[in-house]
Amino acid sequence: MVHFTAEEKAAITSLWGQVNVEETGGEALGRLLVVYPWTQRFFDTFGNLSSASAIMGNPRVKAHGKKVLTSFGDAVKNLDNLKGTFAKLSELHCDKLHVDPENFRLLGNVLVIVLANHFGKEFTPQVQAAWQKMVTGVANALAYKYH
Repeated sequence: MVHFTAEEKAAITSLWGQVNVEETGGEALGRLLVVYPWTQRFFDTFGNLSSASAIMGNPRVKAHGKKVLTSFGDAVKNLDNLKGTFAKLSELHCDKLHVDPENFRLLGNVLVIVLANHFGKEFTPQVQAAWQKMVTGVANALAYKYH
């Protein structure tokens, strides 16, 4: 179980309140698919993923990115129970979708990069550390059913 300090929780929730879920989610998922092209195999129904510009402009990628980042909002609200919060999604991704759990870690790292890009100086090393801890906790929670 991940334990967050009051300062870490404040850093996460404060930044989350400023996140444009649609824009940031679409960019994070798009970057994941561009930077780690083998992850595209889970999105074969999304249409044109033939180039970086096609991926970043793909409405299905953007919509699913928003959906994914919305689930991070659940994490922000439930920092003390990430495993319970993501139990059903873990089961879905493990048993039905067969997603490699490493992809959760990759997406979390990409999300941190996107947040750093969007928030610049406001994304201090302390804020980054708190977010990195959270995305790692989410990745571990999503990978839980694999163990």
